Amino acid sequence: MANAFGSLYVGASGLQNSQHALNTTANNLANVDTKGYVRQQVLFSDRNYITFNTTAAISKQQSGLGVQIADVVHSRDIFLDRAYRTENSRQAFYQSTYEAALEVETYFQELEGQTFQSSMEDFWVSFQELSKAPDDSVNQNLVIQKAQLFLQRAGSVYDGLKSYQYNINTQISDDIDKINELGKMIHELNMQIQDVEAGDIETAMTLRDARDQALDELSALAEISYHETESGSVKVSLEGVEFVDEISYHKIEKKYDEVTGFITPYWGYLSDTEKGKYANVFEFDTDISTENENDMGKLKGLILARGDHIANYTDVLGMDKDTFNDTTGMSIMLSAQAELDQLIHGIVTTLNDILCPNITADKITGGNPLTVTLPDGTTRTIGPNTKILDTANCATGSDGELPPQELFVRVGSERYTEATYTDANGQQQTIYIYNEEDPSDPSKQYTLESLKINEKLIGQEGLLPHLKQDGTVDYDLAKKLATVWDEDLLVLNPNDTKPCSFKDYYGSMIGEMSTIANVYGSTAASLEGTVAAADNQRQQVIGVSSDEELTYMIKYQNAYNAASRFINVIDEMIEHLITQLG
Repeated sequence: MANAFGSLYVGASGLQNSQHALNTTANNLANVDTKGYVRQQVLFSDRNYITFNTTAAISKQQSGLGVQIADVVHSRDIFLDRAYRTENSRQAFYQSTYEAALEVETYFQELEGQTFQSSMEDFWVSFQELSKAPDDSVNQNLVIQKAQLFLQRAGSVYDGLKSYQYNINTQISDDIDKINELGKMIHELNMQIQDVEAGDIETAMTLRDARDQALDELSALAEISYHETESGSVKVSLEGVEFVDEISYHKIEKKYDEVTGFITPYWGYLSDTEKGKYANVFEFDTDISTENENDMGKLKGLILARGDHIANYTDVLGMDKDTFNDTTGMSIMLSAQAELDQLIHGIVTTLNDILCPNITADKITGGNPLTVTLPDGTTRTIGPNTKILDTANCATGSDGELPPQELFVRVGSERYTEATYTDANGQQQTIYIYNEEDPSDPSKQYTLESLKINEKLIGQEGLLPHLKQDGTVDYDLAKKLATVWDEDLLVLNPNDTKPCSFKDYYGSMIGEMSTIANVYGSTAASLEGTVAAADNQRQQVIGVSSDEELTYMIKYQNAYNAASRFINVIDEMIEHLITQLG
């Protein structure tokens, strides 16, 4: 009788554990579309055995106590997780850079329904017309109108690039917030997992799923490394610096540039802001490449794409190859801004220098320094290499006055400063000293941020230089203005040493940007496939298959029914023993 009643417990164990397995399978099915959910698998084992004869040589006459759930496995593969997160981080880096390159192409190729290149071609055509009749006011007015339109469209493209820079800056700020949010979440989940698993009885599966999902999201934003401690906490390093530990997480702070408003992320706990010392999250001393394993994370891609300032022609003109590649050339936006502004600077200064030609002071001083008197009565000594107006050979406008009017002016500086000096014969002479561009002051540079059309020419187009000083029409000047567009005067950047004309420069600039976009786009697409492949492999381990789970459900239902029938048989047997044989 004892064994019979004991058999009821065996059947009950099968009934009970089949029910638990069904519950687990139902939970998997209910979460088949839940993001980050990891399937759970039930493992069965035998319960303890009772030994009736410990001295038997052949059979110890053991009797089992039924079945039990040995474990509910939380199916993950740490190697597939690491592979997925590494490729996810790299793909996010190239994707963010590719999107920036596409945006730059959009600004260059199309502007308010008309390409920027067409406005430049119209400007060139206006000088072709001027060369036919330089003294025709219609042609003069056409040049000024097309110059205004050209400058307006160039400025719109440049402003669009700046606007997108600030758009990227907003994305950077949001991503920093997201990283901090994920760091805080991982830290809190660490604490909760330790609380649940402290007794070494229960596995905090739902909490672990949430933490792993947070790590997946964090991997897309920045380069991370991590490992789980014996206590169940996960320690995370971000860009090689400790981000989350067993005790807390270290928040990334934002440093704001007072001039541009650009944000730079830095480690607050490693910085001394009162002394102006900041431990930046990202350092770009090493070339970004797959070989160096530092081309990872969306945030880094955005910071590189945005750059650290608003660029102009000074960020490319005169640079050597290594300096350019380590500064301006690293950023999509800086390269685009600098190369566009270099084109405008080249066109503007070349045309101005034809209209208002310069010579060096040594042409009148014989190579000696010259002391001149300025309009305010002060004196100044100029060197032999100082640029001055070539008064003997320059053309004038209809008023015949010197200095002639330049077409493009800087908002912060006149083209010339008038000065007087006494020559060797004791006669007082007037010269016009060219005011050089100030590298530290954009308002004194021929850059898109400070250029405008000469208002005197807008009011009276006849002031555009077109007459020789004897009053005849200067056809040579007009011809030079028309043909200079075909001269090879500009180099795109130090990586492209072949000079090109103004018209070819724009094509080279667009071609370079398209090449960069294609490279980053193809890399991002290739890595997207790699990420998908790694995720597919991972999903084979952690993903829930409804077909597979339904198969398990049928199996556990059959096991439940078998245990139920087993109990019924034992019940009938016991009833028979009691009622019929008792």
